[in-house]
Amino acid sequence: MRYDDRLATVLRIGGSSQAVARNQFQQLIDLLGTSPADARGELLDQAHVRLAELAGELPAAMRAAALATPGLRLRSPRLVAALIAAEPMVAAAAVRAAELTEAQWLDLIPALPAGARGVLRVRRDYPDAVRALMARLGIGDAALAGAAEAARAAPDAADPAVPVAPVVPFPVRPATAPAAESASGIGAIVRRIEAFRRARDAHGGATDLPQLPLGDAPPASAPHIAAVDFTTDAAGRIDWADRRVAAALAGTDLGRFEHLRQPLRQRQPIRGLTVTLDGGAAIAGEWRVDAGPRFEAQTGRFSGYAGRLRRIVTDGDDVPAASRAGADALRQVLHELRTPVNAIQGFAEIIQQQLYGPTPHEYRALSAVIVADAARMLAGFEELERLAKLGSGAERLAEGTCDFAEVVRAALARLAPQAETRGFTLHCEDQGRALPVAMAPIDAERLVWRLLAAVAGAARAGDALRLALGELDGRVALLVSMPEGLARLPDEALFRGGAGAAGVAGLTGMFGTGFALRLARVEARAAGGVLSRHEEMLNLSLPHLTRIAAPHSDGDGGGAARKDAPAA
Repeated sequence: MRYDDRLATVLRIGGSSQAVARNQFQQLIDLLGTSPADARGELLDQAHVRLAELAGELPAAMRAAALATPGLRLRSPRLVAALIAAEPMVAAAAVRAAELTEAQWLDLIPALPAGARGVLRVRRDYPDAVRALMARLGIGDAALAGAAEAARAAPDAADPAVPVAPVVPFPVRPATAPAAESASGIGAIVRRIEAFRRARDAHGGATDLPQLPLGDAPPASAPHIAAVDFTTDAAGRIDWADRRVAAALAGTDLGRFEHLRQPLRQRQPIRGLTVTLDGGAAIAGEWRVDAGPRFEAQTGRFSGYAGRLRRIVTDGDDVPAASRAGADALRQVLHELRTPVNAIQGFAEIIQQQLYGPTPHEYRALSAVIVADAARMLAGFEELERLAKLGSGAERLAEGTCDFAEVVRAALARLAPQAETRGFTLHCEDQGRALPVAMAPIDAERLVWRLLAAVAGAARAGDALRLALGELDGRVALLVSMPEGLARLPDEALFRGGAGAAGVAGLTGMFGTGFALRLARVEARAAGGVLSRHEEMLNLSLPHLTRIAAPHSDGDGGGAARKDAPAA
């Protein structure tokens, strides 16, 4: 099937009869229940909205009967969570029909409201880890089990004609003397809480990671969390987050960040804005925020935001093992791609050079285009591999030294014909002195050319690009003004692949301006420097060498330092 339009077809079903509504409800359950857990889209949102509308039209017994239909596939955690929030009869039927994995249950159960968790006891075939989690959350206690027991004792939902008695979610505990509490009961939890408090007081009340005091041993170190999903209430406070950091993020007010206040007030999407979070090691640091507003299906009232936080890797961050594994996988893919491209390029060169005999000029012209395209693809593969290796720490820059000022001047001389042809100007304020850096000449040339070519590739006729080269705060600094097309981009979007203008062929490479700047930032970081953005300027800062080692010779014993080298 090349195009799956089943969901759109079901949403177009019309009619006002209850039978039609029941059929549409069952079809939506089946289609949404088999959608991937991470699937998102406007069509899926419309389907969930229609499902909520049908819930108001159909009686609970009829919806429970639809969920009890043999062969129903209910594998979506999002749909299961929505059904559990319905009437107890519907929730019990949804729990019985759910076909979730162990990991999905472990993510879903802590996110459910406390009043809805009791219905989980209607089934007994949970994996051991899920049963352990339920015991820790107190789902096995009588106060929470009442709803499940009542739902289990309710009449069979398969027959819509059978009247259903109302179920009280939280029955009042009898006033009789309580029975002896088991090891997983309320008393055991209370004792664990007291033990946690005593341990906390003994250590001065300091804990690195917020945890539930249920007797679990604290982790040896904070886990590296690269992304966190969250939702907020209408006031902009986080009311739900991934269970790994839920306790640390709950109640965080996004409105306290000044640059988030305007989109929050205007109910606008938040794209690529950064925030700095304080707290335990699991959440402390800089994060990128992407979120969209949510509205209630029935009333259209604004109910908050749903989004994701992505950690921003800074210069001092250690590269996690997952990042290294991803880089290894990318290098393997590039290796597999190079083989056929090299073969195509070789055959095209044979045709172009007529190595096997005379070839028509038309074929030679086509083969010349193929050779050029293959070379461009191989250059792009090399840039991707360089980004993966340097970004994951699998490769370091070659050792060496060079005069950074001479490298910049040579790059500007190469760009001068482009500036004259395309009608923009380049003006560099140069202090006219040597600026030694600990980079091999080839690496310094790549970095400078990538930065200047990315900016020049986005320039238009009439633009005046200003540069300043010199020493600033003991470091070598190169400041480059950006043309309007790049200057109006936000900080994170500037270094994103595909950001900004596509650039001029031969300047920015096959992946465009955004990728070129991102790779330049990684190269600067590998050299111990920083490439950052300050308003309309790009700032490249590299460590300044106080001395440059002299070339080795037979008479000096191997590399004494020059005494007249420029000082920082």
